[in-house]
Amino acid sequence: MDIFTRFNRKNIQDRQIDTLIGLSKGITADGKVDQAEAEFLQSWLVQNCQTENPLVLNLLRKVTEMLEDGILDDEESSELLAILRLISGEKAELGEVAKTSTLPICLPPPNIEFKGSVFLFTGTCAYGTRKQCQEAIESLGGINASSVTKELDYLILGTYVTDSWAHESFGRKIEKAMEYRESGLPISIVTEEHWANEAGI
Repeated sequence: MDIFTRFNRKNIQDRQIDTLIGLSKGITADGKVDQAEAEFLQSWLVQNCQTENPLVLNLLRKVTEMLEDGILDDEESSELLAILRLISGEKAELGEVAKTSTLPICLPPPNIEFKGSVFLFTGTCAYGTRKQCQEAIESLGGINASSVTKELDYLILGTYVTDSWAHESFGRKIEKAMEYRESGLPISIVTEEHWANEAGI
């Protein structure tokens, strides 16, 4: 079972998702997401969250997190643009993990030791908000990092990391981890799906 199926069990072929896809196409048409567009999207998501559709709820949490300080900064704008571009694509692509050939993940993926290991998430996760992911790590005995350092054990790439990751704001974390890995440090770069499977969630 893929991660999108696991975290988003309800049928996405419904009118609400069709509307969200249309909104996403409109917002991303000019290649950027500004403050007003993010606030409009948040308002629409609030009005439509009663259905408990996981895609709507996850996106609402993400947008609310971005706007909680009242400012959509450049990094948040870039990340939201990447998410909405995925949503505005073919429905079958929603939540798919980017092609492994274009992402520097460890192959074969390693067994993950949670207790005492240091983890960092990058990109946007299907599991939930960054805080929810970090709470899951802590519940398994792991340690959350705030940046890529030489002490990092695992860099987890969120399901919504696109195959154009090098051009996204979160690409810097991936590049830094690759540099450390190439210098001989045992940093593992894994997908969110592999992390979820190893965590049993």
